[in-house]
Amino acid sequence: MDSSSVVVSAPGKVLITGAYLVLEQPHAGLVVSTSARFFAIVKPIHQGLAPDSWSWSWTDVRVISPQLGTETDYKLSHRDVSLRRVSSEGGSSFVEQAVQLAVATAKVGLAGASSDERDLFRDQLLQGLEITILGSNDFYSFRKQLEARGLPLSHSSLASLPAFSPITSNTQPGEDEIALPEVAKTGLGSSAAMTTAVVAGILQYLGRVDLPLHGCFKEDVEADLELVHSVAQAAHCAAQGKIGSGFDVSCAVYGSQRYVRFSPSVLSTVQASGRLITPLEVMKQVLTESWDVSRLAYALPSGLMLIVGEPGFGGSHTPSMVGAVQTWRKRDPVKAEPVWAALAEANLSVEKGLLRLKDAFESGEAYKSTLQACSTSSADKWKSLYGDTPERLEVVTALLETREAFLQVRSLLRHVGDAAGVPIEPSSQTALLDATMDMDGVLLAGVPGAGGFDAVFAITIGSTVRDKVESNWSSRGVLSLSVQEDPKGVSLEKLDPREA
Repeated sequence: MDSSSVVVSAPGKVLITGAYLVLEQPHAGLVVSTSARFFAIVKPIHQGLAPDSWSWSWTDVRVISPQLGTETDYKLSHRDVSLRRVSSEGGSSFVEQAVQLAVATAKVGLAGASSDERDLFRDQLLQGLEITILGSNDFYSFRKQLEARGLPLSHSSLASLPAFSPITSNTQPGEDEIALPEVAKTGLGSSAAMTTAVVAGILQYLGRVDLPLHGCFKEDVEADLELVHSVAQAAHCAAQGKIGSGFDVSCAVYGSQRYVRFSPSVLSTVQASGRLITPLEVMKQVLTESWDVSRLAYALPSGLMLIVGEPGFGGSHTPSMVGAVQTWRKRDPVKAEPVWAALAEANLSVEKGLLRLKDAFESGEAYKSTLQACSTSSADKWKSLYGDTPERLEVVTALLETREAFLQVRSLLRHVGDAAGVPIEPSSQTALLDATMDMDGVLLAGVPGAGGFDAVFAITIGSTVRDKVESNWSSRGVLSLSVQEDPKGVSLEKLDPREA
C-alpha cells in the first residue's frame, strides 16, 4: 500500500431492541456492531504539486467504487468547501456530504494554527483527494449469484465469492426484468457505515484525528471519536434530508452500545442547509453544539453468538414504515400510547436480562457449564434440567427472562405493524422466527431494526447452535450472512483490505 494512503473502516449494525422507540428520548436501543465493514482508502490524486497550483481555487476529488464500477470526479472549492460533480455519471449524496463536511471540519480546525500547518493542509488539498470505497459482501444481496452457480444458501457459499464482489441491482419478486434504482441490501446500515468511513478517512488523512488501529486499544481517543461522530451524523442527516435517530452512525463510530438519541435541534443547521449556507458555515455551527446523546459500551454476553439471515426480498423501505407508524400514533393516541409504554418496558426487560447474564458470567464457572448444557436443549427444559444449584438457576433464570421479554417485544411490534398497516414482522417471518426459537440452544430470534422483509437475526448459545440455525435457515431458503458481532467501531487499518 502507498505510504501516503490512509485506510479507515467502520462497521455495520443490527438493532436488537429499540425499534421505533429509539427515535425519541429517553428510549434506548441496544445496537450490535458487526464484522461487516465499509472501508475508505484516501490518498492524493497527484504525486506532486503542479507549478501553477498556487493559483488554483479548487481541489480535484475522485471517488472510486469498484463494486459499482463507477469513478466520479468533482471539484472542491477552496473558498467555501462546496463540491461540484464534473462527471456525467455516478455520485452518492452520502459520499458527497461526507467529503464536503469532513474537509470543512478540517479547515475549521485550522483556526489558530501555525502557517506551516496551514501550508501543509493547502498542499494536501492541491494534490487532490482520491477516495476508494469498499463494502463487505454482507452488506449486499448475493443470492442471485449463488443460485446462478448452483451453490447452497450458506455463509460458506458467500465466503467462496471474491471479497468486495460487484453489486447486483434490486428487483421486485416476480418482476426480474424491472430493476429498482437501489442495489439489493441486507439491512446492516450500509449508508451509515460508508458515510462514517469516508468522514473518518478524510479527517485521518488531513491530520485532524488519530484513530486507533482495528483491534488495538488507544488512549485519549475520545475527542477524536466525538469529532468523527459529529461530522458523520451531520453528513448522514444532510444526505437523507432529515434528522433520524442516529443510532446507526453512532454504532459505526463507537461499536456495540446502548444508545439514547441526541436532541434533533443539534443538527438544525444541517437540516436548514442549502445554497445559502455553505458546508464551512454548517460545520462551524455544528462543532459548537453540545450533543446530549447517551452511549454505554455494550457487547453480547460471553458465549452468545449473533447470526443474521437474508430471506431474499431485497429489503424494505424503512422511512415509509417509520412514517406509517408515526401516523398511526398521531391518529389514535389513546390506543397507541399504552402499546408504546408496554413496548418500552419489554425492551428494558430484555436489556436487564442480558445484563444479568453478564453479571452471572463474572460470578464463576457455573455460567459456562450452564450455557453449554442449555445449548443442547429447548428452552422449555432449561429450568427443570439445569436449574439444580443457585448458581446455575441464576443463569437459567436470566436466559428465560430475556427470552420471555423478547417474545413480548415481538408480539407488541406485530400489534404496532397491524395497527399501522405495515409489515414489521410479516407472517412469513413469524413462522421462520418461531421455528428458530423452538430449536435447541436458541435464546431469541427476531427482525432487526424497523423490521420488514430485509433481514432476520437470532442469538444462539455457542457456535455449534449457530451452525445448526444456519443449516435450518438454508433449508427454508434463508441465506445466512457471514457476519458476527465485532464490538469495535471506526478504526484505522494497516492495509488496503484487497491486499490483506
